Amino acid sequence: MWCVPELDDEYIERMEDVLGLYEKPYKAHEPVVCLDERPVQLHGESRARSRAKPGKEARYDYEYVRKGTANIFCAVEPLAGRHITRATPNRNHREFAKMMSAIARRYSDARTIHLVMDNLSTHSRKSLLKFYGEEAGALLWDRFTVHFTPKHGSWLNIAEIEIGLMNRQALGTRRFPDLPSLRQQVNAWHRRANKAQQKVAWTFTRKKARKTFAYDPTTT
Repeated sequence: MWCVPELDDEYIERMEDVLGLYEKPYKAHEPVVCLDERPVQLHGESRARSRAKPGKEARYDYEYVRKGTANIFCAVEPLAGRHITRATPNRNHREFAKMMSAIARRYSDARTIHLVMDNLSTHSRKSLLKFYGEEAGALLWDRFTVHFTPKHGSWLNIAEIEIGLMNRQALGTRRFPDLPSLRQQVNAWHRRANKAQQKVAWTFTRKKARKTFAYDPTTT
């Protein structure tokens, strides 16, 4: 569901920027990568599951034991079908910095990496400087050309589609009691997605946005 509380100049400017980026043809030396994350509840079994037997389905109790939380970072290059997915203890500045480094390594030959993400407090140059130091952090941040989605505009981030797809295909209603088990499942999905080169066809253009939201970009 789209949620646009106020279509102000800043919203339109950032939306036009992201949509314009999605309309550009594929360029290997300037990949467009979308990044997002989602929290995950870790749940353990309150009672041992019964195994399936001939003529009898496996059963498990609907009750569970809370085991804390974790986080999943999802990055996708929609036009190439490349995926970088990582399960982490949380989404703090350290984990964000590590994820940025993983993306930069994946595109080591790129002239610049166009990165679409929301304007979360940890999604900043400061996070990289804090974790890697002034020089290394600055060099890493400069590998990217960042495109922030507008406030309440997360629907513009293709990585949201990626997360939804991963959730349906890999997580579903499964219970993960700890980070290693979650990481194992996420990594397995990551390998399958890259092998299949799952791409995302984005069809909402700037022209459609102007018609849908009834605005004139020349007056903003």
